[in-house]
Amino acid sequence: MTTPSASGVVALLGLATYPPTVRLAAAIALALALALPAAAAPPGAGVLVPGRSLGGLELGATKAEVERRWGRAYGVCRNCVRETWYFNYFAFQPRGAGVEWRDGRAVALFTIFQPLGWRTPKGLQLNDPAARITGMYGPLSTLGCGGFSVLTLTERSAVTSFYVLGDRLWAFGLSRPGIALCR
Repeated sequence: MTTPSASGVVALLGLATYPPTVRLAAAIALALALALPAAAAPPGAGVLVPGRSLGGLELGATKAEVERRWGRAYGVCRNCVRETWYFNYFAFQPRGAGVEWRDGRAVALFTIFQPLGWRTPKGLQLNDPAARITGMYGPLSTLGCGGFSVLTLTERSAVTSFYVLGDRLWAFGLSRPGIALCR
């Protein structure tokens, strides 16, 4: 069996009767339609619900649940102590979200490099001044991580983290108690 030539595919699809510009537009539309499902990523404007969820995922989510919600376009960290998946909005650009695993369950969910549009239900947004965090959530514990700090809101089964770089809110995190916060 031989592989059809490009002209054979055009003829097979019935596109030969259309001008080249229309054929090109059809090919681009088809390529985009096929590529979009494979390019699933964390929500473009995710929400951190303190103590509960991040980007529509809850702690304890299975790998299958994460893939259904955020897709399969993720990278696996090679140097992390625990298995960690990174979902980037654009290939090789560190902006998006991540999931850390223990025994096949999500034990940490976090944003990476201040993705645009992420917020809390109270209206706290990434890139807000750090003072706004405690203004909305009260006094919080602070952990120094060498170059940045983490303000934490600890509950019985979850730690909500607000990552601060300079004087700005840089990232959100949600994890089980005992999971390392300096990432």
